[in-house]
Amino acid sequence: MVVPLPPSSQAIFYGVNNPFLRKGPKGFKEYKTLKNGNMFVRVDLPGITIKEAVKVSLCEEKKGVMAFVNAPKIHKHDSSHRIYSTINSLMCKRCKVVGFTSQVCDGVLRLVLTPTVFNRRDFCSSRAHEFPNASDPNNPSLTGRVLEEHPCRVKGSSMAYESKRLQNGSLYVRVDMPGVPKDRFTVSVRDGRVTVTGEAPAVSHDSGGRFYSGDVALLETLVTFRRRWIKTIAKNGVIRLIIPNL
Repeated sequence: MVVPLPPSSQAIFYGVNNPFLRKGPKGFKEYKTLKNGNMFVRVDLPGITIKEAVKVSLCEEKKGVMAFVNAPKIHKHDSSHRIYSTINSLMCKRCKVVGFTSQVCDGVLRLVLTPTVFNRRDFCSSRAHEFPNASDPNNPSLTGRVLEEHPCRVKGSSMAYESKRLQNGSLYVRVDMPGVPKDRFTVSVRDGRVTVTGEAPAVSHDSGGRFYSGDVALLETLVTFRRRWIKTIAKNGVIRLIIPNL
């Protein structure tokens, strides 16, 4: 029999945003001030599809950018579709956002905000442009025992792992690994454990690439099990598996 292996409540998670993250930047969001004064934002939104499914607009008074995202139900066994909403604002009270660009790739939304530009003498060098510690992808507080729910989730699952027993006894598993291209997922079976690994390269102004790995299911029956028997669908920073029950 195959049984799910949800993240252990006794574990210490490298990143409390995702139990499968093993290396690289932590946190659901990453902020960075670029050399030209623009502001870079990375937001993990696993499941989002093409750019047309993401609505990005300036906030009122142009103090930031808001995004409304619809991540469709890709597989019939998904519990539901997911909806995200996020607002990314400048902390500086003086500056406003005069423009932005957005990019959607492998379950990640990346934004570059252009703040008001003054003349050389009046150029804003306020430290208010520096984001709080919670946005530091290397902050030790982002490692711990308690996993966090996705703060941008409005509807649908807020966690990175989901499993469901199917009528034929097979096990359906959904695993979020935002940033991982569909050809960088690996599924292996060893000692009865089904393991998923994903490599997410650094894109745009990301501070670094990310590496994910974790056991997602356990085969309790001592039989020879072939990897090819597992059906997989990998897209948009999410991998879905159907593991047969032998």
